[in-house]
Amino acid sequence: MGGDGTEGDMARAVEQVRDAVRRHTTRFEHAIPLIASENLLSPYARELMISDFDARYAEGLPGERYYEGNEQVDEVETLCLDLAKRLFRCSFADVRPISGTVANLAVLKALSEPGDLVGTCRLADGAHISSASFGAFGLRGVKPVYYVWDAQRMTIDVARTREILRAVRPKLCLFGLSLFLFPLPVQELSPTLEEIGARGWYDGAHVLGLIAGGEFQDPLHEGCVVISASTHKTLPGPQHGILLANTDDPDVTKRLASGAFPGVTSNHHLHAMAALAVSLAEHLAFGRAYARQVIANAKALGAALHERGFDVLGEELGFTASHTLAVRVTREGGGEEVARRLAAAGIITNKNLLPGDTSSKHPGGIRLGTPEVTRVGMTEKEMARIAELMDDLLHHGKAPESVAADSAAFKSGFTGLRYCFGAGEAAYRYFDLVGHPPP
Repeated sequence: MGGDGTEGDMARAVEQVRDAVRRHTTRFEHAIPLIASENLLSPYARELMISDFDARYAEGLPGERYYEGNEQVDEVETLCLDLAKRLFRCSFADVRPISGTVANLAVLKALSEPGDLVGTCRLADGAHISSASFGAFGLRGVKPVYYVWDAQRMTIDVARTREILRAVRPKLCLFGLSLFLFPLPVQELSPTLEEIGARGWYDGAHVLGLIAGGEFQDPLHEGCVVISASTHKTLPGPQHGILLANTDDPDVTKRLASGAFPGVTSNHHLHAMAALAVSLAEHLAFGRAYARQVIANAKALGAALHERGFDVLGEELGFTASHTLAVRVTREGGGEEVARRLAAAGIITNKNLLPGDTSSKHPGGIRLGTPEVTRVGMTEKEMARIAELMDDLLHHGKAPESVAADSAAFKSGFTGLRYCFGAGEAAYRYFDLVGHPPP
């Protein structure tokens, strides 16, 4: 069926793709990136993403492969596992899930059966879509049991949730959010989980780097059996997944390993696994300072926005204890419209459901995050400038193109990477490996 297009037409298609990616890279170099779920790879990690590992398979575990030729892969993966266990002070790690949602599926495969009840938060309270009926929960066939949410404190209501857990007795209890402002009460609810025979599970995708940096909470030592996560948010690694556990129950670790492979993964993207090994090593070296600054920046941005009249959630609690802020922008036009206007002005955010919202397509809020702006060297004083630019656009009617020019001028001083080996290297770079268009 191949050969349907002429060589010239296909060469133009190839160059069109390359050009679009170059323009995207330039756009982000000139923009203020405030997506809470995005970050930047270090130079050494990025190097491995375009290595020969990208072309290879290594099904199984180190030393137990189905393919030959994996000796160096085994060496790298063994080191990656050791670094993960050291960073998170745990006894088990598996780096074969290829994303956070795949890691979630691995946990569901390992620790639940179709029809089981699983505790979780609601989407409007900040939960990830994988815990919805149209996500991983639905795919596995488990039924959600919803915690009671304290919208004032942006966390789980412990007393009322404890009553629900005792009445319904779910098999598994998930703690984790996409809108993750404050630590969740894992330790407070852990005795109830033990009482009803439920296992605690923590989706740490958003806050993994803060946990590793010792600046958030420590779920594996507060009562959770397993952490599942992606590895590219506050942990500035590749887009990949990870499982972490700290248990002396060999059946649990066996189930988790089997859930990862062959349960939900075959090839586990060896180039990303190698880049993750580098990212874990760099976080052991630089992660504490990075995590502290990420949180300091988020708090400073929240305060600066509040001073300029924005409705930032969590005022009484310092707006956030993480990398994320939630801003209700109903007065400014709603989450969808505000996110679009900000993007046109060079400030990249996303619309987001907030407690009380009823439409996922037209939410009342936006979500802001500080991982990437921190990664390029911004500190608290730069957060005040970002708030000023948002104020100019949304409260003072300054034209988007004018704010975009101001944003680009401001960002021009922050285009090098920090908190990594090779610090100072360009954060936004298109690798023109070929150097010329196809013939």
